[in-house]
Amino acid sequence: MNANRKGGALLAVLWLTAALSAIAFTVANSVRGETERTATASEGLRAYYLAAGGVDRATNYIFWGPQYRKPDGSPMFYDRGMARLYLQFPTGAAMVEVIPETAKLSLNQAPPAELNSLLINLGAPPQKAQEIVAAIVDWRTPGPPGPFDQFYSTVAPSFRARHASFEELEELLLVKGMTPELFYGSFTRDPQGRLIPIPGLRNCVSVYNGVGPVDANTAEPAVLATIGVPPPSIAAIVDRRRSAPFKNSGELQSTIPAGPASGRLAVGGNTVYTLRSTAQIRLPDGRFSDLRRTVGAVIKLREAGSFPPVETLRWYDNY
Repeated sequence: MNANRKGGALLAVLWLTAALSAIAFTVANSVRGETERTATASEGLRAYYLAAGGVDRATNYIFWGPQYRKPDGSPMFYDRGMARLYLQFPTGAAMVEVIPETAKLSLNQAPPAELNSLLINLGAPPQKAQEIVAAIVDWRTPGPPGPFDQFYSTVAPSFRARHASFEELEELLLVKGMTPELFYGSFTRDPQGRLIPIPGLRNCVSVYNGVGPVDANTAEPAVLATIGVPPPSIAAIVDRRRSAPFKNSGELQSTIPAGPASGRLAVGGNTVYTLRSTAQIRLPDGRFSDLRRTVGAVIKLREAGSFPPVETLRWYDNY
C-alpha cells in the first residue's frame, strides 16, 4: 500500500513538473517573441527617422546647389544631374534618390497616344492600356457625366470622376481599369531567377510638370521608350548614367544619335523634385541592420528671397 502511494505521489510530481516546464517554455517563448518584435519595431522607428533626416539633408543640399565646391572643383553638396546622394549619419546611412519631375510625363497634358504607349511599355496588355487611357482622359476632361461615371456609381463606395485636372497621383487608383500592380509596380525574374523590379505608373507620370523635355539622368527606360528613344540609345543612356550623370546637353548628344527623340531629352530638372530616402541604422557592433525604411517627399524650390526657400508639396511615410 505504501509503495503504491509513493508511486502515485512520484507520478503526480512528474506530471506537475512537466506541466510547469511546459508553462515556463511557453512564457519564455512568448517573452522572446515580444522582445524580438519590440527590437524590430524600435529599429524600424529609428530607420524611419533616419530616412526622414535624409530627406531634410538632401533638401538642403539641393538648395545650396553647385555654388559650394571642393578644392578639386567637385561639388561639395549637390550638382545638376546627380541622381543619388549617399549620406552618412552617426547612427546609420541613407541613400536619397533625387528625381526631377521633368523625368516623368505630364499626367494632365500628355497626349493619349503617349499614355497608351507608356502603359504598354510598363507591361499592360494593349486592350487594358486603351481602357485605362480612355478613363484617364475622361477623368481630366471637363464635361457631363458619361459611361465611366455610370461605372463609378456602381462600385462600393461609389464616387464621381473629377472631370478636372489630376491633383494627386493616387487618383489614378480610382480610374477604371487601373490595378495596384500597374500603379505601384511589381517584380519579375531574370534568367538567373533574381527578382527584377518593374516600375509603376507613379514613377513615370507627374501632376507637377507640363509638356517639355525629359531629364535623361533619371527618366525610367519606359519613359525614354515612350518619347521615341530607340532601344540601343536607351541602353547607352542607362549604362552611362550608372557610372556618371550627364552634366550638359553636349554629353547627352555624344551618347545618342541626333533625331526627334534627342530633342525631347534634357539634363536637370525645373523646381520640383521627388526625394526618395532609404535608410539603414548602424547596430552596436558596427554592422548595418537588415531592416530598411523608405520615405519620400515632393519638394519645390521657391524663388530667391522667399521664405521658406523650399516648400514640401507632398510627404510619403512609406514609399
